[in-house]
Amino acid sequence: MLLASATACGASSAPVVSASATSGSGTAKTHGSANPEPVAATMPDVIGGNAGGAYEQMSSKIDMVFKDASGQGRAVGDRAAWKICGSRPGPNQQITETPVVFYVVKVAETCKDTTSN
Repeated sequence: MLLASATACGASSAPVVSASATSGSGTAKTHGSANPEPVAATMPDVIGGNAGGAYEQMSSKIDMVFKDASGQGRAVGDRAAWKICGSRPGPNQQITETPVVFYVVKVAETCKDTTSN
């Protein structure tokens, strides 16, 4: 698998990606491929960064889910309007399972008000 590196939001290097997204009740799920390969990557530290930037930074082979961390169950449509409060796995941990989960709030909100991380 050929990987290109990029740095965004002061985060560590990670593969660059392009994939499609769908949104539903509080969650925007992104599929990298119909048959994802086993993951051998490290989760970048994107906490506090823009969800759209994190999406672009991840590998297209990795399934991603963006969840509203406010507890309001809002759909995460335009990832550029959201910021990351937490992730699973956490920053700098090996990605051993998918989907990778990003817990997000609207850009104008604070992460300290979140109910799930």
